[in-house]
Amino acid sequence: MTTILGLSLTGRRVVLVGGGAVAARRLGGFLAEGALVRLVAPDLAPQTRALVVEHAVEWMPRTFEPADIDDAWLVHTATGVPAVDREVADACEQRRVFCINAGDGAHGTARMTAQTSAGDVVIAVASEVGADPRRVVAVRDAVAGLADAGSLPLRRRRPGLSGRVDLIGGGPGPIDLMTVRARRLIAEADVVVTDRLGPTAEVLAELDPGVLVIDVGKRPDHHPVPQEEINALLVGHARTGKRVVRLKGGDPFVYGRGGEEVIACRRAGVTVEVTPGISSAIAVPQAAGIPVTHRGTATSVHVVSGHGEVSAATLNTLGDAQTTTVMLMGVAAIPRVVSAALRHGIRADLPVAIVENGHTARQRTTRTTLAAAVEDAARAQVRNPAVIVFGDVARADLLVPASAPAVGGVLQ
Repeated sequence: MTTILGLSLTGRRVVLVGGGAVAARRLGGFLAEGALVRLVAPDLAPQTRALVVEHAVEWMPRTFEPADIDDAWLVHTATGVPAVDREVADACEQRRVFCINAGDGAHGTARMTAQTSAGDVVIAVASEVGADPRRVVAVRDAVAGLADAGSLPLRRRRPGLSGRVDLIGGGPGPIDLMTVRARRLIAEADVVVTDRLGPTAEVLAELDPGVLVIDVGKRPDHHPVPQEEINALLVGHARTGKRVVRLKGGDPFVYGRGGEEVIACRRAGVTVEVTPGISSAIAVPQAAGIPVTHRGTATSVHVVSGHGEVSAATLNTLGDAQTTTVMLMGVAAIPRVVSAALRHGIRADLPVAIVENGHTARQRTTRTTLAAAVEDAARAQVRNPAVIVFGDVARADLLVPASAPAVGGVLQ
């Protein structure tokens, strides 16, 4: 039976016997762990020599001598000569030093593992009998895939010494549009502070039963938890040693008030990081077949919020034929925007598309023009969440080949 140990090699002597290609791979790994490496080999392969020169590795340009390992914590032999590798392994046995024998996986007191990391969890796979690197690598990669998908129980079972906050962008809705990092961080969470948009339902269904879920979702004209209280929740739970995930739809830094939450955490001395998500400003139009930029049609994008008065910058971009204006949280603002734009002289036939519930089974697109947008939106009874696209990219026939039949109707 093989016992797998996690060894800290930082600042400790590791002796590597052999200078070929295998030694080069192992040397790079040992150096990355901060080990003090002594290399014993008459000759070096080019890749090994390059590492020796770059990192000023202690090199003994001769054959192995037992005294080479007198101060070693770990020895790795990979000479390619079985008799020499056995000599090294025997010397280690006499000195009670663990030895990895790359020439014979069964003849040695330690084995290399195929490793991957999932946050602060190190996953190591080894073959119990003999060396079988392809198999252990395949198993490692399969386990890493589960970790990346958030399918492993990565949440800590003992309190940590220090907490942290991760602001995570959940993207436009489907859970498989979230990033790998986001899925893994959610699997590690002790507390999830969530909004109502994005992949909330699917994510919450996957959580460990012991995870505390706090719903702070806002709805139009209904903000049950003020931003200052949300900031306090994040800081308070992190200070008790919890790993806190702040889950938002879209991207935390695109009208997600993520910047305010980062500031609150940093002022409180709490570690905070941001994991980006796919912004609905781009993803929701895409779901409706609308590219926010398109060669020959639009070369820039202006993203605006529907809250507040219509700014001069927004009116100017609405009048720029090469700019797409994307409005978030703007259903209630349609009458105000249309009125201001028409007064500003924006052309009445400017294409407009209102995409509701993008990337979900309830997705619906209302295509209209600036002049007809208020009436068509009222007739279609459009509701948030919705993304409104102003510009020629919103034409229904933009991506339709010239030989294809025209797309008719207001709703699509």
